[in-house]
Amino acid sequence: MLRSGYTRSPKVMPGAFVQLIEDIIGIVPNIITFQFNPEAITRGREPWNPFEVDQAGRGAQAPTVQPFNPEETFSFTLELHAADGMEIGNPLSISVGVAAEIAALQKLTEPTQGLLGDLVASATALAGNASPIPERPSVPITLLILGPGIIYPIRITSMSVEEKEFNPLLYPIQASVSLEMTVLTPDVFKCSSTVANEAAKACYNFTKLQEDALATLNIANSVLNMPGPLPI
Repeated sequence: MLRSGYTRSPKVMPGAFVQLIEDIIGIVPNIITFQFNPEAITRGREPWNPFEVDQAGRGAQAPTVQPFNPEETFSFTLELHAADGMEIGNPLSISVGVAAEIAALQKLTEPTQGLLGDLVASATALAGNASPIPERPSVPITLLILGPGIIYPIRITSMSVEEKEFNPLLYPIQASVSLEMTVLTPDVFKCSSTVANEAAKACYNFTKLQEDALATLNIANSVLNMPGPLPI
């Protein structure tokens, strides 16, 4: 959904990614708001299939068994364009186009020590100094926010960038970023209790609570609008 320039158009809430980076001072959020909300969003659910389980040496699974929540996925394409920034004289848009937005999105897929920590680490590596203590890298939790109804912790599983126009320094002025992501359920956060993990679980449960409430409202609405008794 593109933002309308018509002054009487309703104000559109932009979607966003919020990366929960844990630092010595607590959570430092890396917030990336969408320049334009995606025009289409694909949502997928893959329930656990008991018929795909190897039944050798064990009893048959009941066809209604569902030991955990279905895997849920999102995919959409974000459109980036530097025209608005260039029109108002934004120096970042003029100098590097949408390269900064692309770099921020790519950071969501990489292990991090914080935005400043990564900058220092990159400068150290450029100088030829290796990190003295090897650490197991991990990707901070990212929240997908699509309005108040969807606030999910996610892991980006695929990112594809198509750069379409360039400035004289070959920085992209326009780009399409295709993203695929998997929702992280509270089960994956059982191993450790951190501030970021607790925030991720709270967001997941908040969204699920809304889904349950909407499903209940739909049942009530269906009963009210039912023309007659069901043939059962």
